[in-house]
This record gives sequence, C-alpha cells and structure tokens, in this order.
Amino acid sequence: MRTFKTRKLATITIVYWFLLLYITAMLVWWYISLQQQNDKMTDLLLNELRHDEPNYYNKVEGILDQKKRKTAQYIGEGSIFLALILFGAGYVYRIIRKRLTLSLQQQNFMMAVTHELKTPIAVARLNLETLQKRRLEETQQQKLINITLQEVNRLNSLCNNILLASQLDAGEYKISKNEFDLSELAERVFSEFSVRNAGRELKGHFEEGILITGEQLLLEMLMSNLVENALKYSPRNATITIDLFQDNGGIYYTVKDEGPGIAEEEREKIFEKFYRVGNEATRTAKGTGLGLYLCKQIAKDHNATVSVRNNQPKGSVFTVTFRHPSPERRK
Repeated sequence: MRTFKTRKLATITIVYWFLLLYITAMLVWWYISLQQQNDKMTDLLLNELRHDEPNYYNKVEGILDQKKRKTAQYIGEGSIFLALILFGAGYVYRIIRKRLTLSLQQQNFMMAVTHELKTPIAVARLNLETLQKRRLEETQQQKLINITLQEVNRLNSLCNNILLASQLDAGEYKISKNEFDLSELAERVFSEFSVRNAGRELKGHFEEGILITGEQLLLEMLMSNLVENALKYSPRNATITIDLFQDNGGIYYTVKDEGPGIAEEEREKIFEKFYRVGNEATRTAKGTGLGLYLCKQIAKDHNATVSVRNNQPKGSVFTVTFRHPSPERRK
C-alpha cells in the first residue's frame, strides 16, 4: 500500500507539472501571436500613409506609439496572468502534496497504533492466564504482576497521548494551571522510569525548589514522552541523562541519549504530527509519531520551547526551556 501511494504521488506530480508547463507554453504562444498581429497592424497602417500628406511624421509617431502601448499591454497582462497561474499552481500543489503526505502518515500511524495496542494487551493477557492456570511461587507471581502493570501503564500512556492529541487539535482541551514544584515532578518521573526500566542506566540531576505555574499532568506527560523517546532509540547499554536546572532567568529540562542522533534537516520535522525520522534505525523502533508532537504543543501552552541538538560523541539532547514562570492561558 505504501508503494502504491508513493507511485500515485509521483504520477500526480508528473501530470500536474506537465499541465502547468502546457498552460505556460500556451500563454507564451498567446503573447507571440498577439505581438505578431500588432506588428502586422502597424506595418499596414504605415503603408497606408502617403509621404506627401500633412503631419506625416506625427502620424508615424502616433502609430509607433500605439504599437508600444499594445506591446506593454500584452506584457503586463501576460505577466499578471502568469504570476497568478504560478501562484495558484504552487499553492494547489503544496496543499495536495501535504494532504497525500498526511494521508500516508495517518496510515502509518494506524498501523503503529494497532501494533502498540496489541503488544501490551497480549502480554497482559498471557501473564493473567499464567497466574490463573498455574500455581506459581510468590516471587514469580510478583514478577508477572510487575510486568503486567508496566504494560498496562504503557497502554494507558498511549491512550492518553492519542486522546490529548485529538483534544488539542479540536481546541477542546482546557488547561488548569497552578503553581507546583517542578523539581518534585521531575524526580517522580525519573523514579518511575528507573523502576520500570531496572536494566537500563538512567542518571538524574535535579535542582531543588524550582516552582512553576502550569498543569502538572501535561508537564508530566511532556517529561515522560522525552524520557521514553530516549529509551526507545538508545542501545540498552547506553546511559540516559536527565537534568533540571535554572540559569539566567530560565528553567531548563534536558534529556540526553546515546542513540543514532537526528539529521539536521529533520530536527524541525520530528515535532510534526505523525512524523517519524525516515531512516531504517528509527523505523524499526516502536512509536506512533505523537510523542514529540505533544511535547511541542504542551511546551507552547506553557510559554516554553522544546529543541534538539547533537549529543557528544553521539546521540541527541532534547531541551525544554521555560522562559516565564507564569504563562498565559491557552487561547
């Protein structure tokens, strides 16, 4: 299906530009024909004049001046028509291409969501059936219960992302902002991920007593999405470093990973809805293309920005910058 849609987009592009070139060529032909007609009419009028008639030179100048005005008229009208055609063609082409690209991204999103939903459901069902049919030791039972809870949390996080994305797009989400301790929130998110990913190396440094005005649930989702993104695209033996600190009147929350990194030309695109980096390393990783999109929207609603840069020697560093402690309510 993906190959079919790619070919469809290529075919539409070729046909579209062929028609545009044809219309442009016809416009040029129209100008040349009118100009030739103008030249013939000028020659005819000049030939009808007699050299011995009064005001001969004035009449010649008048005929030539009329020819120049006609030429200027053709050039002016043709330029306006050409500009309108090119502007309209470019706008329509951009809209069509954007729609087709979005359609393809939505299809990939549905496939990813289906996989993301089936995996935790299957794991939870298998664990519950095992607990039901077998008499296990207490240690084994707790292990299966912990795994099941992790998958349920993962499923809940996915559902929250989808629901929030739809509400933000529809403008139906109402933000309720209160002052709270951002340091405590960052430490709690870090602790939860450390427990759920006991085999991974996570390091956290959080400056204490950082207060902020915002919605705690949304900012928790922002932090969780960034940490989960770093875990998803980093090797299992890599270190994930999370920092929260204040500097020069700003509050900074950073997540550093040691993954494949992000190409410079794709650093803006990764925050678009449904977009996933188009190299094989990231396509094989799980994801729906909503996490970073939500991070950008949540940051925007809190007068903050989220950006990405290269980590050294490899990987990426995502930074959320809060410039104003008391952001305005979302319009």
